[in-house]
Amino acid sequence: MKKFLAHTLFLSLLVSVFVQCSCKQKIDENVIVISQKLENKSGFELRLKNILEDSRCPEGVTCVWAGEVTVAVEFYKDKKLVEEKTLVFNSKTAEANKEWFQKYYSKNIKSVSVLPYPKEGVVVKPEKNYLSVVFN
Repeated sequence: MKKFLAHTLFLSLLVSVFVQCSCKQKIDENVIVISQKLENKSGFELRLKNILEDSRCPEGVTCVWAGEVTVAVEFYKDKKLVEEKTLVFNSKTAEANKEWFQKYYSKNIKSVSVLPYPKEGVVVKPEKNYLSVVFN
């Protein structure tokens, strides 16, 4: 009986840690990671809905074109969908993407990127992708 209770407690703790870490993580005070959703105290929620296309040149490969990644994000205010946006991340759209995210953050944004960056021969599960928002 004691072993059963110990295993149940361990699994409960493991599940609670996973649930807390799957939504957002703070790498340091200037970086926020948005994997599934990010909520703030003023009632807004930003979600990475999915990766629509990823043609970025993988690490370890020589490419003619650097490629790009297209994502769908959703913005909610008080649990109501306000905006769904398709964002393309490449060298030409960096400023426009920062401006879009700036609408929903009061801090100055230095960069926004989709991670992890692809590597040759490594398949990334869709749920492992996330947005990294770096603040000044």
